[in-house]
Amino acid sequence: MKTTISQFMLRSGIYSGSNSRALVPSLFAGLGANRVVLFSDRGLEKAGVVEKVADLFKSSFVGSGPELVGTYLDISQDAESRCINEAARYAREFGADALLAVGGGSVLDTVKGVKYALHKGLEDIKEAISGGLLYESFPKAGFIPIPHIAIPTTAGTGAEVSPIAVIYNEDIQMKTSIIHPFINADMAILDPDLTVGLPPMITAFTGFDALTHAIEALASPTATALTDAQALHAIRLIEKNLPVAVADGGNLEARMDLLQASLMGITAFSFALNAIPIHNLAHAYGAMFRIPHGLANAVFLPVVMEYIPQLYLPKVSELAEALRVDVKGDTSETALEKVVEKIRLLQHKVGLPADFKEYNISEEALQRTIPAVMKDPAAVSFPLPKELIAAIAKRVAPLGVK
Repeated sequence: MKTTISQFMLRSGIYSGSNSRALVPSLFAGLGANRVVLFSDRGLEKAGVVEKVADLFKSSFVGSGPELVGTYLDISQDAESRCINEAARYAREFGADALLAVGGGSVLDTVKGVKYALHKGLEDIKEAISGGLLYESFPKAGFIPIPHIAIPTTAGTGAEVSPIAVIYNEDIQMKTSIIHPFINADMAILDPDLTVGLPPMITAFTGFDALTHAIEALASPTATALTDAQALHAIRLIEKNLPVAVADGGNLEARMDLLQASLMGITAFSFALNAIPIHNLAHAYGAMFRIPHGLANAVFLPVVMEYIPQLYLPKVSELAEALRVDVKGDTSETALEKVVEKIRLLQHKVGLPADFKEYNISEEALQRTIPAVMKDPAAVSFPLPKELIAAIAKRVAPLGVK
């Protein structure tokens, strides 16, 4: 219902544009930072992205202002709790009072975990996520006074601004979540220059991650006009620009639009958060088979829309319009079929697989996905019956079916 209490908050300051990263030292100065640690990964170090950002501190505020005191690069896929604990220890050793995250979703969520651990004095982040989900809401969840800037290098997760940190808990082999209104960055820098080297496949599946955020937000039973506005325009931008960025990684306009679409998609998703069956499945498969999150979402998106049509039918006309699908005169059911077909065509156009064949998932492993999906924190609001999970499994992992 439109009159049900809802929340919408975009707390992060957002700076966009080519070379906007140059603002980082002055923004940290404005936040009162003195000792900054930069967090990224080895891939971005090899690509020269880490150096581009680190050099900003050499040419600015010489002898005064914020200082880059350390760089931590050993961050792996899925924001593992082990990495968060090691990164937090590194920050403590270097006396960091500010955090700079440069990378994709794994890096951005790792730094959120570091921020939370430092604020709460945790040696092991798993203490906060032992049950799979930690939800702290305002006003009980207070401001975290650690200056924090995030620079996404992929247009997918939108983790720079979301109040959610998705963290892999090795002990229970589950992707867990911390939801906290102040865990996201104080400032987000959307610099398309830092995304031009992203390979086509990663560009494609991170783009589908953002598309999934937007579509699940639009379909949510708790969506509002505020979240719909963000979701629908994100969908428009992704449909238009993702094929361009995949074909021509150096197209800065397409890269810029995708970064902003990613941010809008996660904003809609975070504040319409309710029924997210695509993410539910993607979390479980990602944790079990280490499938990149965006790729898992890309495979599940059209399949889930076919298997759970009732979730998407109420707003199928708006979705079709955003995807530039002509459904004039069609029934809602036919319109949804056309929308799913358009999503599959987009999937194919950007070079993404329609299933997980390359992961060689066995029949036995597929059976284990059923309890994994059912116990994932994303299942709380919209649990999937085991028969449906099994049916979807047959579609996405045909090699596992005997």
